[in-house]
Amino acid sequence: MAVLNETGTGGLAAAGRTQSLRERWKMSPLVAVLTAILLILILPPTLYLIVTSFFSTRPDGSFDQFTLRFYHQLFTSPYFAASLWNTVIYSVGSAFVAIVLGVTQALIVERTNTPGRRWVFLGAVISLGIPHVLYVVAWLLLLGRTGPVNTLIARIASLFGAGNDPALDVYSLDVYSMWGMILVEGVGFAPLTFLLMSAVLRSTDASFEEAALMAGAGPLKTFRSITLRLGLPGVLALMLLIGIRAFESFEVPALVGLAGNVTVLTTNIYQSSKNIGAINFGESGAYSVCLLLIVVLLLLWHNRLAHHAHQFQTITGKGYRPRIIDLGRWRYLTAAILLAIFLLVIALPVAILVFTSLQPFYEGVTFDAFGRFTLENYAVILAPGSFRDSIANTLVLGAATATLVVPFTALCAWLAVRRHPGAWLLDQIAMAPLVFPAIVMSVAFLHVYVNLPIPLYGTLVSVIIASAVRYLPYGMRYAYAGVLQIHTDLEDAATTSGAGRAFIFMRVVLPLIATALVSCWLFVFLLTVQSVALPLLLVGPGTELIAVTLFDLWQNGQITELAAMGVLWMSFMLVVAAAFHVTTRRYQLSA
Repeated sequence: MAVLNETGTGGLAAAGRTQSLRERWKMSPLVAVLTAILLILILPPTLYLIVTSFFSTRPDGSFDQFTLRFYHQLFTSPYFAASLWNTVIYSVGSAFVAIVLGVTQALIVERTNTPGRRWVFLGAVISLGIPHVLYVVAWLLLLGRTGPVNTLIARIASLFGAGNDPALDVYSLDVYSMWGMILVEGVGFAPLTFLLMSAVLRSTDASFEEAALMAGAGPLKTFRSITLRLGLPGVLALMLLIGIRAFESFEVPALVGLAGNVTVLTTNIYQSSKNIGAINFGESGAYSVCLLLIVVLLLLWHNRLAHHAHQFQTITGKGYRPRIIDLGRWRYLTAAILLAIFLLVIALPVAILVFTSLQPFYEGVTFDAFGRFTLENYAVILAPGSFRDSIANTLVLGAATATLVVPFTALCAWLAVRRHPGAWLLDQIAMAPLVFPAIVMSVAFLHVYVNLPIPLYGTLVSVIIASAVRYLPYGMRYAYAGVLQIHTDLEDAATTSGAGRAFIFMRVVLPLIATALVSCWLFVFLLTVQSVALPLLLVGPGTELIAVTLFDLWQNGQITELAAMGVLWMSFMLVVAAAFHVTTRRYQLSA
């Protein structure tokens, strides 16, 4: 009898698990359609990328024979090992520089009474308006052979009688090196690090630091023993996140590293894929798959760190309130530190770009150069031609991508939050592009477009599709957060009144999350128009884009025209970034 009972219980449990599994995979027709759309957008480039790395290709781009030759060449080549090692050094070094600058800013802003500290937030958001490729160019102008930094070093050397030494005829700092890559990338990521670290410190009870100070501990010991330990999970997760971003970055390795013969994985992928007439499909696919797997492993590690963060929770809901530490006269020193970081991160790069844009030719920052100011470069940029076309194409790209991403992810997020049958799958699939580095996704879509019977390659539509897929995760997070704030009673009331799901979504949900969607639209627009790695391999004649044009102008040596175009575009982007800042601050939105 007992055996029968156990068998019956086991059977019921198995039946329950089967029923639960069926319920989990059951989906409504709307969810099925949306899932199919996501899979059509994401699966083909992923599969093409993987398959290409295992097959040789014919001259027409079609697959030929299965082979492991590309991976064998990759793993047995010392060139790949050197590039991988350079990538690790570059990403770790960049993350360290960004953490030092960003955490320093966040500690001063969130924990002290330093005057003017609130302006740091505005400066960090405004930095989003500077395209990364333009930011890199600005630092190359500052630290290059004829840049003001090396000019200043040469003059100081001459004051000490070393100016006639032939060994000092060459410039003192060589930015086209590993340290130059680390510095430029790390300083560029400092604003993002500050914004993320500020959120971590804002959620940590400052009374622990205050108690340590009252017990006689100095500021440095308090920081080392209390603040750093409490924020250690956040710092480690943040360093890993910035390291991942540096691991997959392209602009700095392409503009700085290649000129100094310092290669990383992303530049290897670019070099094997840049000429459509002679693409090494298998090599670029193998490189891309390796980079993709590394990024996936790093993201899994990052998520694991985030899951353990509960061990360091300090907010209990019992008398918690953030406290500001009074630094006394030391607050002027911290104000000077904030000012120095602002000059380093924003003021100096913008100033050198404005100066260069007003020069007929660039020969460094000299007294004579101030007498050669001209607006001729701006006249060239604004005249009819490819420059104006690239501006129009970029605006269309950004607007179209944001307009496609926002409503689509809003519908997916609403279904996922309200737990419609099978809607959990929408959230999982929409977040999948997050693991793709931009250059890898560019290669993946390149393979798809080359093999399609429809001539999409080289068109603006091809870049819009790839960009929409790339930024689906960002739209999903914004919309998801917005829908979570809507109580179900509002939708239940509409249902009781006889409204259908379509009416509820259009007339109830969308108006309530409109502000979150506007913020999301601006954010996706900013990310899209600044990207270089994604459209670089997909654009063609007639589809020039601002970021790609800036990249090409630098490689062609047209520095003054580049600076003029950059200043104009940066001015417009600063307006968009300011609008994004005002929207998020006014309604307290976050991704």
